[in-house]
Amino acid sequence: MATYFVRPRLLFLLLALSAVRVLGAGLGINYGQLADNIPTPSRVSVMLQSLNVSRLKLYDTNPNILLAFSNSNVEFIVGIGNEYLQDMADPAKAKNWVQQNLQPYLAQTKITCISVGNEVFMGNDTQLWSNLLPAMKMLYTTLVDLGLDKQVIVTTAHPYTVIGNSYPPSSGTFRQDIIEYMHAILAFHSQTKSPFLINAYPFFAYKDDPTQIPLEYVLFQPNQGKTDPITNLHYDNMLYAQVDAVYSAIKAVGYTDVEVKISETGWPSKGDPNEVGSTVQNAELYHSNLLKRIQKKEGTPAKPSVPLDIYVFALFNENLKTGATSERNYGLFYPDGTPVYNIGLQGNVSGVQDNVPGIVYSSAPNIKAPSTFISLVIFAIAYLIRA
Repeated sequence: MATYFVRPRLLFLLLALSAVRVLGAGLGINYGQLADNIPTPSRVSVMLQSLNVSRLKLYDTNPNILLAFSNSNVEFIVGIGNEYLQDMADPAKAKNWVQQNLQPYLAQTKITCISVGNEVFMGNDTQLWSNLLPAMKMLYTTLVDLGLDKQVIVTTAHPYTVIGNSYPPSSGTFRQDIIEYMHAILAFHSQTKSPFLINAYPFFAYKDDPTQIPLEYVLFQPNQGKTDPITNLHYDNMLYAQVDAVYSAIKAVGYTDVEVKISETGWPSKGDPNEVGSTVQNAELYHSNLLKRIQKKEGTPAKPSVPLDIYVFALFNENLKTGATSERNYGLFYPDGTPVYNIGLQGNVSGVQDNVPGIVYSSAPNIKAPSTFISLVIFAIAYLIRA
């Protein structure tokens, strides 16, 4: 009798994983590590490959992670911390970094991009601002010298605060204090055919002005939207408007051949009392609706033929992050694999494997519906991590 109950549930898991593999294609995820309780890289590797997650973004070049994904189809963006930017402008140090942190893994791990620094223009350190582009240029030159520039591109991820004006989207501009830096960085992108990365969080805009910004507009829910009075383009969500404002800012400094990609976006499931909107329900809505858009390969109103390239933040809650409560609650999952979101599953499948804690479900979902993506991912990831 026990075998009779195990096999249907095992079949359901396999069907769920099969569906998730299809729906997961093209999804990018930020793999943060500021925690002391997340699964080992080897477990994460098994989990994400089972789900057909094909793109990951790191903030470093953790060798354990890069080795764990050897001989996989997962593509990596790796990062260099802001503290190393000054060193990277030195030819010998840049070459040493590439030879130690990149080359040993390239034969077996698909590293396709280096993100140099992270949100450099978030603070007021003008020396750091000045160090960014020389570091990018030297790393690119090093890649060229080593014959790796066709395999690995160089870019950097910006905070959305680099945008000085974002409304209407067609009037987007960069902040005046960084215009000269943006112009030079964009010249580099144009020359090397590398993308402009932006971290875009509609949550921040809503949190700061919840009485004026409709929640539905930031959560991709049905709403009347906004129309750009200059272009007459209609926007049904804030994220697309934010991206088009970046395109306008880039065009305003003279470039039309640089693609914008979203290196981070997400919604926290918990926050401080003043972090309006940081709830489990809103986080689930934001991510599930966003993933539907990703599956449709949508472009923005101003760039309809360019499907948005998006990296979701983040895989796990990270308990060692500092700052507001929300900073530790952007994950889709708790470190033990328990889903952060309440997706209404019922029943128990602990009998599938003796050492699997109770993972619950009610009935097999419609695996053809993109709207079930989050449910499938949560079920499958929880099973794999806790196995």
